[in-house]
Amino acid sequence: MAFPAVVTLQCAVQQYAWGRIGSDSAVATLSQSGSKTFEMKVDQPYAELWMGTHPKGPSSVSSSAHTGTLLSDWIAKQPECLGSKVRAKFGDQLPFLFKVLSVNKSLSIQAHPNKAHAEQLHAERPDKYPDPNHKPEMALALTPFEGMNGFRPVKQICAFLDMVPELRAVVGEEAASELKAALTASGGEGKTEECRAALRKCFSAIMTRDISEMTAQLDKLIKRLQAEEAAGKDLTQNNGALVLRLQGQFPGDVGCFVSYLFNHVILEPGQAMFLGPNEPHAYLSGNCMECMACSDNVVRAGLTPKFKDIPTLCDMLTYLPSTPAERVFPSRTDPSDPTLTIYDPPVPDFAVARIKVPAEQTSYTLRAEDSASIVIIIEGDGAVTHPSLGDGQSLLFCKGSVLFLSANQTLSFTLQSGLLAFRAFCPLD
Repeated sequence: MAFPAVVTLQCAVQQYAWGRIGSDSAVATLSQSGSKTFEMKVDQPYAELWMGTHPKGPSSVSSSAHTGTLLSDWIAKQPECLGSKVRAKFGDQLPFLFKVLSVNKSLSIQAHPNKAHAEQLHAERPDKYPDPNHKPEMALALTPFEGMNGFRPVKQICAFLDMVPELRAVVGEEAASELKAALTASGGEGKTEECRAALRKCFSAIMTRDISEMTAQLDKLIKRLQAEEAAGKDLTQNNGALVLRLQGQFPGDVGCFVSYLFNHVILEPGQAMFLGPNEPHAYLSGNCMECMACSDNVVRAGLTPKFKDIPTLCDMLTYLPSTPAERVFPSRTDPSDPTLTIYDPPVPDFAVARIKVPAEQTSYTLRAEDSASIVIIIEGDGAVTHPSLGDGQSLLFCKGSVLFLSANQTLSFTLQSGLLAFRAFCPLD
């Protein structure tokens, strides 16, 4: 039986508690529009749409004579669809997992191990670390999107230690003084090895503080911030607003204090952030596209009821300070196609293209890549054609449609009202 080069996919929806509710969730609205079987319930959370072959949420083919076939089985029957470079690098497996995320409350404070560390953790504790792969990931904002990403500049952390007595009490006078001394010795730059070592000491002190001492200081902090808020003080500039929000979502959690150490990043639609190995982060709010290596390895340490591996997290982090602006990942417009914005992170597993075709344009040709692609339609409707579909045959698409395109194949779009889509692929040299 012939395999067409392009098929539509039925994709898994994950209803985690942190997801946005009903029609406020891009996951829900895209799924409702793009799937014949999805029924949105207005009072339920919809957190993630998974597009790929991961066994926890596998996609299946929903067009052609192969309807119902798992995408993993589809690929296994014709592995050449992945492209020769992908097969040489990753074997006969799709190397990435593509997602839509809709975040209503904070995800856990976490980091992802590098490849060697992932293999070690999986070998030692396979119940906690389910696979041996690394998990670099990238988030691309669909709406304004908030997250914590990486450590703040040391100068800013030292300022918080001076102005927030409860934070200083949890960090401890010795660690706080060491960080201030290291900052002074660096000439105010805060990027020396001594600053990183002192920053590690501060973070580890917070994470390992006796729970009763930590919660006592947090109670004092929350009461003080609530009083300041009631008096009309603007808490957005001193991290107080975020602390109160996190306390409301995870009462008594150490993550409230850790937020003073991490950058608070707000992405506008079209902006992205890359989360490399050993970098701490937590998504806070909004809708985004996410692409990652095909893995589920996470080391957590706060803002979660799940398993926390504090010693591993404290040991693995880079402790590299940066500004929020430095955490926005650069993109580039493709010089040969101005409708394409490319987000190409420093990993071989994936890249993402944002495709934005103006409303007055009625046709578009998606260029070939030498790897398989997954494409999701965010806005627009019409039809796609490809010779492998047969004479005069096409696939209709609309908002929420998801397409799988084999390697080295172009795809012709006929458009009714422009197009906004995202494409995940694997750009190997």
